[in-house]
Amino acid sequence: MTRLTHYVTAELIPPLLAGTLLFTAILSFGYFFVSSQWLAGVPVGLIARWIGFQVPDTLVKVLPMAVVLMTVVAFGRMSTERELIAVQSGGVSLGRAARPVAVVALLVTLLGVWLSLWVAPRSNVETRGLYWDALTGAGLGQLVGKTVDLGGGLTLALGGYDRTARTMRDVRVEKWIPGTPRTGTLIFARSGTFENNRLSLLDYTVFTVDYSAAAALSKVPEGDPLAFRAAVQAVFPNVILPEKATDALTVDTGLSRKQTLAQYADAIGADAQGWTELVATLRNPAASPADRQAARLSLNRKLALPFGNLVLALAALPFALRFGRTLSVSLGIALLIAVAYYLLFFVGLTVAAALPALPELGAWLANLVFAAAGLVLLRRT
Repeated sequence: MTRLTHYVTAELIPPLLAGTLLFTAILSFGYFFVSSQWLAGVPVGLIARWIGFQVPDTLVKVLPMAVVLMTVVAFGRMSTERELIAVQSGGVSLGRAARPVAVVALLVTLLGVWLSLWVAPRSNVETRGLYWDALTGAGLGQLVGKTVDLGGGLTLALGGYDRTARTMRDVRVEKWIPGTPRTGTLIFARSGTFENNRLSLLDYTVFTVDYSAAAALSKVPEGDPLAFRAAVQAVFPNVILPEKATDALTVDTGLSRKQTLAQYADAIGADAQGWTELVATLRNPAASPADRQAARLSLNRKLALPFGNLVLALAALPFALRFGRTLSVSLGIALLIAVAYYLLFFVGLTVAAALPALPELGAWLANLVFAAAGLVLLRRT
């Protein structure tokens, strides 16, 4: 039995690796082709680094296709050459012979979960940061005209950006004090920089504003300058001006520069939330219902796709036994199964968005359907 396990495993690994390399190369070329207009004159090493950062997220997407190809090619060949009949005539059941498929698929599933929840979110941030800062050079210029949330109640708005000096112009920073929604700190700066998790602002003015007190200005008696002065001081309890024009004000941010670019530089923010961020949102009592809903859906989506490796190995096995006669046919069947799975997976995500009370059902819909179909077809086979 050990020899049979080694033999079947040896049949599975080559098509798994070949499929992973093939599909990864195809998607990576697609990324390069779509962005090729921005890559003229960019060093090859920098482009390779940018594509390399996309590999973890790409692997999460292509591993299910590779598992389907692995199952169809390996068991299609063994079925065509009557090896499975010989094994069964020796008293070994098909389920026992296919056990290595489940083991390999389980290992690939665990790899996919690790990549999806821990590696890919970090690499996605690096990918976007490298793209906007190094490849295109646009940098924070993508944020001009936007007001972006830097975390912890801190927002940033830019009036302009100098790509060469990596300097922001006409900066506005707002910080709202928790528990006092009408009291906040506003910082206006002529210029500044944003590196790592730190804003450095020059030619700045800091105002602490109490808008509750501002509403009371209209009630100050006319002709009483002392009362009016006291009321104005209540509106602006704190005003800070730099002693020298060269003095810089440093503000720590929740999001780093790369994270900010990943989230706000284009219309589709990077998928930068992993296990830590999603669980923290779900456990945070102050999180809004919409944020909790989004975190539930994202967490289930990031788990469901890797577990699709196990489901697709099961679903592909009956097709391998019936139709996997040649390599070209096996490849075609593998692609059809994978495409059908991904279509149903995205339909499930649409269902999850329409059923906010139960996002798990939509996220796992493709896995449930393919697992049931695989069991029925395998029993008939």
